[in-house]
Amino acid sequence: MSERTITPRKRIALIAHDNKKAELIDWVFYNRGVLSRHELFATGTTGKLIEEAIDRPVTKFLSGPLGGDQQIGALVAEGKIDMLFFFWDPMASQPHDPDIKALLRLGVVWNIPVACNRATADFLLTSSLLTSEYESSQTDYSTYLNRSV
Repeated sequence: MSERTITPRKRIALIAHDNKKAELIDWVFYNRGVLSRHELFATGTTGKLIEEAIDRPVTKFLSGPLGGDQQIGALVAEGKIDMLFFFWDPMASQPHDPDIKALLRLGVVWNIPVACNRATADFLLTSSLLTSEYESSQTDYSTYLNRSV
């Protein structure tokens, strides 16, 4: 195991499927004071809606189906995202389901907090760990990376 230090100012990714955008925007607006102390990232439309709702800049990527989920996944793998809030719609089939599964998998692989619904998001955002430095245990993947193929 190795450690990765997560600073008190978190880099937070915010994503929502179309049927969950209103819920995420409502949650972001309600928590705008807390979120304003952190760096925010989002996929295309969601990022634009967040900026409009809280009048704060958000680093925006492509729309999820066009590769935005994968762009954020790459940042997770690079250690450049500390938390992932993905309000996904469990009742609708998505054309980019493999991308979503890959993004959620990377959150687990790199041991970052992941919230997929409002209740979990509330618990994460109110944790005392949100505003403190945190040593995240990282699985050592060197054996996998250095294997002979």
